[in-house]
Amino acid sequence: MRFSLIFTFCTLLLFSCKDRQDDPSIKPEDNRFTKVVLTEGMDEPMEMTFLPGRRILFVERKGAVKVFDENTGELTQVGFVPVNTKYTNKEGVVREAEEGLMGVIADPNYEKNNWIYMYYADPDVPKHVLARWELKGNELIEASKKILLEVPTQREECCHTGGGMVFDKDGNLYLTTGNNTVNPREGTSNLDERPGHENSDDQRAPSNTNDLRGKILRIKPEPDGTYSIPKGNLFPVGMEKTRPEIYTMGHRNPWRPTLDSKTGYLYWGEVGPDAVTDSIWGPKGYDEFNQAKGPGFFGWPYFIGDNQAYTRHDYETNTYGEPYDVNNPVNESVNNTGLKELPPPIPAMIWYPYGVSEEFPMLGSSGRSATGGPVFRKTDFKKDAPFVFPAYYEGKWLIVDFMRGWIMAVTMDNNGDYVSMERFLPNETFSSAIDMDFGPDGALYILEYGSAWFRGNPNSRIVKIEYNGGNRKPIVQASADKNAGAVPFTAHLSAEGTLDYDSYDQGKLKYEWKILSDKGTQTLLKEKNPSFNFNEAGTYQVTLTVTDTKGEQNSAGFQIFAGNEPPQVKIEFSGNRTFYFGQPEIQYAVMVSDKEDGSTQEGKIKAEEVAITFDYVPSGFDPIEIASKQSGAETMAILNLGKNLIEGSDCKSCHQYDKSSIGPSYVAVAEKYAKTPGNIEYLVDKILNGGSGVWGDHGMSAHPELSEADAKRMVDFILSMNEVKPTVIPLPLSGSIKPEIPDGEDGQGSFLLRASYTDKGAGQIASLSGVDFVALKNPYVDPQSAEIRKGVNLLTTPSINFFMVGDQSHIGFKSIDLTGVEAINIFVNVSPRNGAVGGIIEARLGSPEGEIIGQSPKMEPLNQGFRRPPAGMNPIQWRRENTPQAKIKIKKTHGLQDVFFIFRNTDAGKEDILMSVAEIQFSNKDSQD
Repeated sequence: MRFSLIFTFCTLLLFSCKDRQDDPSIKPEDNRFTKVVLTEGMDEPMEMTFLPGRRILFVERKGAVKVFDENTGELTQVGFVPVNTKYTNKEGVVREAEEGLMGVIADPNYEKNNWIYMYYADPDVPKHVLARWELKGNELIEASKKILLEVPTQREECCHTGGGMVFDKDGNLYLTTGNNTVNPREGTSNLDERPGHENSDDQRAPSNTNDLRGKILRIKPEPDGTYSIPKGNLFPVGMEKTRPEIYTMGHRNPWRPTLDSKTGYLYWGEVGPDAVTDSIWGPKGYDEFNQAKGPGFFGWPYFIGDNQAYTRHDYETNTYGEPYDVNNPVNESVNNTGLKELPPPIPAMIWYPYGVSEEFPMLGSSGRSATGGPVFRKTDFKKDAPFVFPAYYEGKWLIVDFMRGWIMAVTMDNNGDYVSMERFLPNETFSSAIDMDFGPDGALYILEYGSAWFRGNPNSRIVKIEYNGGNRKPIVQASADKNAGAVPFTAHLSAEGTLDYDSYDQGKLKYEWKILSDKGTQTLLKEKNPSFNFNEAGTYQVTLTVTDTKGEQNSAGFQIFAGNEPPQVKIEFSGNRTFYFGQPEIQYAVMVSDKEDGSTQEGKIKAEEVAITFDYVPSGFDPIEIASKQSGAETMAILNLGKNLIEGSDCKSCHQYDKSSIGPSYVAVAEKYAKTPGNIEYLVDKILNGGSGVWGDHGMSAHPELSEADAKRMVDFILSMNEVKPTVIPLPLSGSIKPEIPDGEDGQGSFLLRASYTDKGAGQIASLSGVDFVALKNPYVDPQSAEIRKGVNLLTTPSINFFMVGDQSHIGFKSIDLTGVEAINIFVNVSPRNGAVGGIIEARLGSPEGEIIGQSPKMEPLNQGFRRPPAGMNPIQWRRENTPQAKIKIKKTHGLQDVFFIFRNTDAGKEDILMSVAEIQFSNKDSQD
């Protein structure tokens, strides 16, 4: 009887756990999802697709084709597609276009045929091309290329290319194409029929039944490299003035498509125009998330959102007529080559403006760029897929916006109609998401483009979200209050920060510390936070293992060095230790003491044994991070910065350090070219503008996104590889230094004074180092460097807008030295175009509720409009001279402080934009305006 009851209880418990995971009414806890960064620092990633064997294939806009292997963590360039990335406007000015290598997808039968499809801008002829290649292993077979489809385009104006692809279960390929049309200044619809303005008339493409632009195409790729037309498209084969490839039409910029494997419904994101308010031209701009239950017309350029109509506009006479008739859409443009009468328009499923949406307020406000995302169906994954989401998300559409950083889970009814939405992982931000899909392992993968357009971004990355439906391992943190010292000494060990998210494990975790000496002796301690006496010299490996009630374990560890007290290094420095205010000289003194070696004051540690360096750190590099990585008497920077730039670019895809790849090794380049001004200039030009013919037939890609100064740093590093490194002569222990900004730098960087000493060790104990540094930053601070944020919306465009949203929104900076700072000037834009309502800014210490040390006057909305700096003028200077300042006089304060800026407007709604922040200037009396 007792055994039967126990069996019954265990059986019920087992099925209860199973039912919780399979119960669609139970929302999983957020901590069951783990965010994992797979790789970072790509050059404009555009779209990804999954290959067998845990490999992710993705393309970059400038033409690189790359594979990330999850098994090894290796990123490999497997090919390169020559593409066009520019357009030339009517004034003859060459500018970056949105086109390039725009999309990629693997064939459903890739394991058998190795086919991939890519959509790209032809490098010579104005057209977009869909082509197929074989990808075998890590080699793109160029000879296998077959062109399936070509879309004629124009290159006189930017923008909108589409390029998203998805296959259905019947092997039909869906391809999104953009409208290839200039953005109107009014931020409304494109309806200009005047001669010479064809590129401003979307009636020539999206609403033209005889043009492939502004469409979602549906074709069946055939084995011979051609395609056929599947049944069920919008127009039958042979119908006059139509293209049979069209599945849906009336699109401005359709983005990443997906298919619901159960219903066959098609979903995608649609990027809309920029108008902030309704006007005589028609409705404000909306982005859309759309659903097609079948072929159809989605309204552009006559309708937007839930079929809100634009107004007829005669550009010749600048007069306006009636709104377009939603019940009888007709394309009467002189630029139309297709049918005149169009199908009835299908309204958007979800639509939202820059401001808060009345219909969908959860989407918030600020910049917008609807990307799209997948519909979750559990049957899409194998039973052993490790990270498949729970039944709660069954049938939900997960959508992401490139600008706003959220992911929403959209619930639909049995008919596929919208019911509701909720934020997925609300404490996470997914900025610049340009593609999102489920992988074969059931995890959700997000491809993030990065902060700024038309260049490689260090924060571009591939992120995956893994779901764990079972018992969760403990999360282990292990530390000690002292990691080295002369014996005997006592170290207090701490498991502070260790936790387990499973409620049944709370308070029941088991802790075991293993202290293993280099002589093989081992001590086990079972307390959570024990102390240990180190009486014998040696190196000890300390490991904390934590076990939960289910037997799951996790560990963390570190080393302790007994027998050698680490040296103490201190830089005595008067004045502000955070900012450089332009003083011509800086006084300093360095003192070093070591228990075993003596001190500099005694003369037992000689001046030449202390490495003291003073360097300029260019903008974009963190001086504190550089200071922590330096060692010995090695000077920071130009060589190491050059190497860092190479590591963060696509260079290593074609070049290795000491082995030939697609291009020559860096060692070979250094052997070929002496380090002369002429050779440096030649190689800098090669990096920036590309070239071929020196090392073989394979051309070197241009890198116009790099500055000349950064290209020179890379060349300096390469040409130094075969040099005998000279001994660096350190600075004296005390004296004065003269800060100088190197030629070619913009002055927005930092100065780094660093002192380090490596002791002589003690017996068998290795040497230990002590470091101190003073990093003097430029007093103009980027708000994006704020460690603490609330109510921030980051609009990522060619220029970045850092929006503060809602009353009490704030940003905070840790450990800012306010010694000598008398004012803080915050450069803000309170633009009605963005719906900004203005407000005041408080400066507080310690926390958002801390002591107020100053307050700005109220910043009112000011319609300045967007202005570019005049030709030849420094854009940073231009911005500072033309951006309004919220000036805060602060009370006299000394020392390191956590500084918070609180944005206040009690009349603002929680989704209202108060203002955008461009820059923050900390000012002393010598730098007051």
